Amino acid sequence: MSSADSFSLKFWGVRGSIACPGPDYVRYGGNTSCVEVRCGPHLIILDAGTGLRPLGRDLDARGPVDAELLLTHTHFDHVAGLPFFSSAFKPKNRFRFWAGHLLPALRVRDVLCEMMTPPLFPVPLEILKADICYLDFNVRETLELRPGVVIHTAPLNHPNGATGYRIEYDGRSLCYVTDTEHVVGRPDESILGLIKDADLVVYDSTYTDREFPRFAGWGHSTWEEGIRLCDRAGVKTFVIFHHDPNHSDDFMDGVAAEAEKVRPGTLVAREGMVLTP
Repeated sequence: MSSADSFSLKFWGVRGSIACPGPDYVRYGGNTSCVEVRCGPHLIILDAGTGLRPLGRDLDARGPVDAELLLTHTHFDHVAGLPFFSSAFKPKNRFRFWAGHLLPALRVRDVLCEMMTPPLFPVPLEILKADICYLDFNVRETLELRPGVVIHTAPLNHPNGATGYRIEYDGRSLCYVTDTEHVVGRPDESILGLIKDADLVVYDSTYTDREFPRFAGWGHSTWEEGIRLCDRAGVKTFVIFHHDPNHSDDFMDGVAAEAEKVRPGTLVAREGMVLTP
């Protein structure tokens, strides 16, 4: 496959809620949500969690960057990497930051400005010297950001709102669905429509079904619900994502083993993992 028609994703951050360094988080990683998607020559970044910092170092080594950054939402674990994203400090780089959960009350640039305001942060958003456009859309819109790249969007059940994405390129599709909370016994029709017949689905699997009742209302789902949705929607490959910071490497090994029994071929996201839909 040539670079012109390649379609891949790489995980730079797979955790939810808060970054968790330490010896218990070596194999799967402790950075929060950030995924690099390559659609031929086009770069799309999904979320700006702490995984955005190592991604920036990798991008800087390649030369000038021209990319889209799609935010599912603006809770801190999904934007905390932005002030430390070295690629955004370089004037030759170009970015478009997108969010679909804020209109009509708010705009993404204003929200990010609030995050990078004293006394919460010592320097303002204007310190980022790349050519950056801040763009808001209404969830459920279809975006055609680059030639041959079509992105469908859907609302997710999360406090303050969130957006799920389906990226279609070269006849294949991948879906990124985090953060969302399911209703027990009632599959989310919006998500089912988004992921129908997808080649690969990355889904919020923060909890197990056994843990879920203790965290009702927190805005997250389970790996078992992810499997139920993927089975119902005819998804080829399911990827467990947004790991709870209390779930160690050993715990995640157990999840991987159980998921393989229930749906063979299911994967658990790890930092550095590269997948092709």
